[in-house]
Amino acid sequence: MKILAFAGSNSKNSINKALVTHVSTYFKGCDIRYLDINEFKLPIYGIDEEKAHGIPNAAYDFINTLKRCDLILLSLAEHNGAYTAAFKNLLDWCSRIPNETVFQNKPMFLMATSPGGRGAKSVLEIGANRFPRNGARVLAALSLPKFKENFELGRGIIDSDLREEFEATAKEVYRQVKED
Repeated sequence: MKILAFAGSNSKNSINKALVTHVSTYFKGCDIRYLDINEFKLPIYGIDEEKAHGIPNAAYDFINTLKRCDLILLSLAEHNGAYTAAFKNLLDWCSRIPNETVFQNKPMFLMATSPGGRGAKSVLEIGANRFPRNGARVLAALSLPKFKENFELGRGIIDSDLREEFEATAKEVYRQVKED
């Protein structure tokens, strides 16, 4: 199984990147590609920009990367209750590509984390509701609250109940994708 794992953040020290990287370790024996959305340099989306210069190659590159995977692991960072500007911009550009869906009808394990007690649940809900209209088959959506209390670099999720929930969800997602 080919898995694409990335965070919806352009931060070099993204806690969502740490979470999605850790959760990917639950998918033993899979071919995992880690993606950084900073690889896709895009101007800020606007209709005038699109009319003047067309859709940038980086948007096509992102879509083509998605085409080559069997499962998407995505952890969304939350800025003011919504996606980061960098992720939203990537989503906006990719949604303009004719005859394509952004997420290519791929299954997705969607997650989010934040330092707060809600664990970025606002953006997680937005993504879980929105991404199916962009061609994602969201199989699961999980939040890790209080990142600094519940996650340790090198160890992963340290709260046993939360770790078990993420592990069980990963196992179920794996089963569903294998059965497809």
